[in-house]
Order: sequence, then structure tokens, then C-alpha cells
Amino acid sequence: MGAEKCQKRVLVVEDNELNRKIAAQVIEDEGILTECAIDGLEAVKKVREAPEHYFDLILMDVQMPVMNGYEATRAIRTMHRDGAKAVPILAMTADAFSEDIQAAKDAGMNGHMAKPLDKAILWREIGKYLNSDFSPETAGKSGVNH
Repeated sequence: MGAEKCQKRVLVVEDNELNRKIAAQVIEDEGILTECAIDGLEAVKKVREAPEHYFDLILMDVQMPVMNGYEATRAIRTMHRDGAKAVPILAMTADAFSEDIQAAKDAGMNGHMAKPLDKAILWREIGKYLNSDFSPETAGKSGVNH
């Protein structure tokens, strides 16, 4: 495949191991690099220790032990780093009520996706921020559950 000049990188933050692996694989199948964190605290550490603008997007589960997705997003947004303030963060949660969507926005998230994740919605949301052209034949149910 060769070196790509604009390789994208997504941080997948999910406490459920199966969901984390499936989400990462679905994204990697489109040629996007992934790194994973098992909770919000690990995500904050990865963002803090990474080079500036290292992650192009973060998929953040909301309900996690140690530090939930809202707390992690607030911590990332308050870092004194341009990349931390600008990186798109998309919530992934089984809760899709209007108050959950508003809570995600209030925490500093850019978008909200209900689980189980649907590939077409995932690609649409990721594409908004990565300016990527995902193949329509890969769109469909991903099988990711909470």
C-alpha cells in the first residue's frame, strides 16, 4: 500500500472489549489507523502524551468506569493544547434521548451516535470531520452493542 501522506488516526475509547475491538476493526477496514483506550482516564492520558494534533478524531463511549466520556471530554477540552481543543469528539452511547445529546454537546463533544453503531451513520459522522470518502458497500450494521 505504501506510505500515505495524510494517514488519519482515530482514538476509540470504549470499556467493553468486544465493542472496542469491533469499532476499531470497522474503522481500520477503511484504512484509518486506530488506537484504543479502555476508559476516559486512559484517553485523557493518551491525548496529553501524544504529539500535537496526533488524533484526527475521538470516538468516546459515555458510560465507562474510572472516568466517563463526559468527564474525559471536558478534561481534553481544557488542556492547553490546540489539538485537544480542536479534535472532533463523537459520543457513542446506548442513550439517545434529547437530553443525552445535549449533555454530549455541553461536555464539548461534536456529535452523538447511538449504539449499536450503524456503519452508514458512523461513516457519515466520521466523514464530516475527516473529509474522507468511505465506500458505500461497507455501510450497514456493524454489530457493535453496548
